Amino acid sequence: MLSAVRTASVVAATGCQVIVEAHIGLGLPGFTILGRPDDVCREARDRVRAAIVTSGFYWPSRRITLNLAPSTHKKVGSALDLAIAIALLISDEQLPAECAEGWAFIGELGLDGRVRAVSGVAPMVMALRDESSTHENDDEDLLPSMKPLRGVIVPVGNVAEARIARPPSLRVAQTLRQVAECLVGNMAWPDVSELKVSETIAEKTPDLSDVRGQAAARLGLELSASGGHHLLLVGPPGSGKTMLAQRLPGILPQLDDQTALEATMIRSAAGEQLPPNGLVTRPPIRMPHHSASAVSIVGGGSASMRPGEVSLAHGGVLFLDELGEFAPSTLDGLRQPLEEGVVRVARANTRVSLPARFTLIGATNPCPCGGGAPGSCECDEAALAKYRRRFNGPFLDRFDVRVLVHRPGVEELLGSELGENTDSVAERVLRTRSIAIERQGMLNARLSGELLESHAPVSDSGMDLLRYELEIGRLTGRGLHRVRRVARTLADRDAHEGPLTDRHIAAALALRARIAPRRGDDLRQAI
Repeated sequence: MLSAVRTASVVAATGCQVIVEAHIGLGLPGFTILGRPDDVCREARDRVRAAIVTSGFYWPSRRITLNLAPSTHKKVGSALDLAIAIALLISDEQLPAECAEGWAFIGELGLDGRVRAVSGVAPMVMALRDESSTHENDDEDLLPSMKPLRGVIVPVGNVAEARIARPPSLRVAQTLRQVAECLVGNMAWPDVSELKVSETIAEKTPDLSDVRGQAAARLGLELSASGGHHLLLVGPPGSGKTMLAQRLPGILPQLDDQTALEATMIRSAAGEQLPPNGLVTRPPIRMPHHSASAVSIVGGGSASMRPGEVSLAHGGVLFLDELGEFAPSTLDGLRQPLEEGVVRVARANTRVSLPARFTLIGATNPCPCGGGAPGSCECDEAALAKYRRRFNGPFLDRFDVRVLVHRPGVEELLGSELGENTDSVAERVLRTRSIAIERQGMLNARLSGELLESHAPVSDSGMDLLRYELEIGRLTGRGLHRVRRVARTLADRDAHEGPLTDRHIAAALALRARIAPRRGDDLRQAI
């Protein structure tokens, strides 16, 4: 007998509907899975066999053939286990065919028949919902006996993220036996609202008042949050670069509805822990180690297309500490997402696009020895030249703001006076953002050259400063646009709506420090 059951899989951060077709016929006993399953999916035959037997059903000793349609993409993971088991029970006539019509099944089976949570449920459910609405009148293309989607059955641990996708109906699977009894009407479905779902305690964002001194760095942090500008912090060890970067998400406003949904889909597909309500509303911060591979940062992979750190930071912050220790090829891979806000990964049989609109924060020492106090650098010119080569010009040009971070003085560290707290800065950031969005519909960091002319005109005195920087070669064409964007954010911070003045241009230029000072320079002169 032939049966078909709906389920879904994930490719990168996008869900794809899958139809599990099961056929049990004559021939030597065997089990074959078609439709490009990966190794974990192929192992379902052993998990499903044990789960069916321990749940009180019979394992058919005949020729079993499974097809995971469509075969255009690879099926990854164990989320298809429950659908495979239901399809086999229907094919063996242990369950009536009509009991599964219109339902989609997601979940991994344990050997004892329990249904375990899986990653990527949110994009899976959304794909099932969207596919059903798209093919509401032509489901016969997939299988004549299938009906429009009635609802989705998911494990208990995935209820919160499944709700985000808003399926027509949501049911909870605890064991294979319970699902079968509920399908045939011998048992009532568990009440989703009465189930105790484990919740995670949200981490408290560190407060900006903990930072002592660092006026320039705090300004750079505020500008980065206000205009969406990428920020580079240059300073010796112990100057507070990491401390500053970790406080950036706290002054960012909550994600808008579209970005929150995209960030939730990405985190769900990657198997990351979601907030208690299932929806990511706070800007995330990702801090990969400098030994991370290019694939783990950008995304992709050979066995499965998974979101990288740049996508997991979507809507938030990607913090690269010890920037000089990252492989140059890894840093070069960031250039496209920094410009376009999207990552396009291509493999032999798969091409995916992942959202990656984030604020990049880099932290690095000014030289290999770390710098320290002015005049204490012990690096020779060869070491400095080698260090500078790690940061190519096109990559550095992506940083709108480059701030020198000095070690705070004794009085600043031991004094009782605290800096401005996160709430006060966040209120000013929100006001600055609102001015830009009301004027042009986007943050200043996303202004194109054409929009700069209309929304960020420069006064004559400011144009003289820019002309001088271009003539002496300290500013490139890309850098020119970035200086104007930062100046526009500075003007919005001051509620200045006219042409950019020389004061705003000079301040934006001052926030573009060199990476490694030349021999004889100190940090205070490396601008």
